[in-house]
Amino acid sequence: MESPFEVLGITPDADDGEIVDAYRERVKEAHPDQGGSAAEFQAVKTAYERLQNGYEPGDPLPDETPEPEPESPPEPDDPMVEFLNFEVLEDHGWALEDEDLFGKAAEADLRSADFGRFYVDPNDTLLEAAEKNGFAWPFACRGGACTNCAVAVVEGEMPSPASHILPPELTEKGIRLSCIAAPVSDDAKIVYNLKHLPEVSELLLPASRFEQASSTD
Repeated sequence: MESPFEVLGITPDADDGEIVDAYRERVKEAHPDQGGSAAEFQAVKTAYERLQNGYEPGDPLPDETPEPEPESPPEPDDPMVEFLNFEVLEDHGWALEDEDLFGKAAEADLRSADFGRFYVDPNDTLLEAAEKNGFAWPFACRGGACTNCAVAVVEGEMPSPASHILPPELTEKGIRLSCIAAPVSDDAKIVYNLKHLPEVSELLLPASRFEQASSTD
């Protein structure tokens, strides 16, 4: 049986950052939607969880009897987010207020970075979950002090923490900051990358003000 290090393709002396980077890359490669398999996808998640729980080189691995490969990976109990990139709306003549916005997106030939879905692990923010799944969503401060990471909650529940820069009129419209908020409903539909929304763009900050910030400004 391969060790967690072998599954993630890293050496036993890899640091926490290298482990996270390897997991993000491998979990995306292993997903059935990306050409992987359900068994490989689960093996990658299990390997990462073992390392997070303190697995050390030489630790015994539990005996596992191989099971028939399922047709699809088991559905986690965590919230599932369906996402859409705001930038593609204008190209297709869509509006944020369209009732069947995500239905239209499902029928369009969009890139995986513009439309898709992922699960949000417990205690992760929406932005952290996107990054764990290999997506580079815009952000700057990561602390609720700007709107670079703003998203629109089209469906589902995503409470907004008390401390943030968003004015009440935006939170009432379902605008949230992905760096400090996460969905609490089983399913959610999110439109990310709202930089071109006028009331959001007014509160953007230059990504250069923050080390390792990512923004599509």
